[in-house]
Amino acid sequence: MILSDPEWQAVFLSLKVSCVAVLCSLPFGILMAWILARCRFPGKTLLDSLIHLPLVLPPVVVGYLLLLTVGRRGLIGRWLYDWFGVTFAFSWRGAVLASAVMAFPLMVRAIRLALEAVDSRLEQAARTLGAGRWRWVFYHHAAADFSWHHRGHRAGVCPLAG
Repeated sequence: MILSDPEWQAVFLSLKVSCVAVLCSLPFGILMAWILARCRFPGKTLLDSLIHLPLVLPPVVVGYLLLLTVGRRGLIGRWLYDWFGVTFAFSWRGAVLASAVMAFPLMVRAIRLALEAVDSRLEQAARTLGAGRWRWVFYHHAAADFSWHHRGHRAGVCPLAG
């Protein structure tokens, strides 16, 4: 199967958008999943609901809200354009933002389930033996729950859903 130049450009644009969307949203996804899995605070249900809102709303509504927010005349978009000359509407940056927003709840959900599957007693035992919180998270979760197979699955499936 031989693709023409415009078709290859479309393929590379899709890869660029999905990779940048995953790289931008992954740190926030891990942070939100950890907060939802390990912390107790008032408003946790509200935060969880806000994170999952893009899954409940129709994609057209999410797109319209993004245009109202980060469009050139939007509240954030006007500021970004005036100060930095950055526009999101109808550009590859807008596609990255839309993909990240739509995939974020799926990413948070998958990571949260992995974090909740780990017995908290193991974390407490590691901390009593001298492992700091982030060292425990990196070594244990990176080795066990975030194996390369799961990383690839999460990174590949989440952008496709958006």
